[in-house]
Amino acid sequence: MASDPSRSSLPFEPKSKRKKEKSNEKPAQTASVPTQPSKSKSTTQQAQGDRSRSSASIPEEISQRMFRRMLLFSGIPVAAGVSLFFVSYFLTVRDIVDLPPYAVLFSTLGCFGLGVLGLSYGALSASWDEGRLGSWFGFDEFRTNFPRLTGAWKNARNSGE
Repeated sequence: MASDPSRSSLPFEPKSKRKKEKSNEKPAQTASVPTQPSKSKSTTQQAQGDRSRSSASIPEEISQRMFRRMLLFSGIPVAAGVSLFFVSYFLTVRDIVDLPPYAVLFSTLGCFGLGVLGLSYGALSASWDEGRLGSWFGFDEFRTNFPRLTGAWKNARNSGE
């Protein structure tokens, strides 16, 4: 479309840009021919990168277990926060209870904060071993996985220095 000479310029397109496009058309065509061999190198490098990514990725079974725990440990507090907000609105509008606005704010904010903490706890409380489900609440897994996480942070920080 840029090589079409009958193309009219847009009202906001600068005229100098259009002249540069016409003068750069020939080098762009000749430059595309030698880039094909480098393309095969880039696909080889990409394939090697995909292999390293797949070996470093989380297995599907573990990621599903993490997702279920994160949904449980963050979904319940967030749902409680939303329902608490609507219940307090209903109670205030109907003049059943006179609730101060800061009480509603802090209680819903606390529930949303617990939801954020539940995301982290859900990921860390899941068993990271493929064949092992772990306990229901996941406290033992959390005690195992949290030192692994902090150790990885320390190693990354030390290798970066």
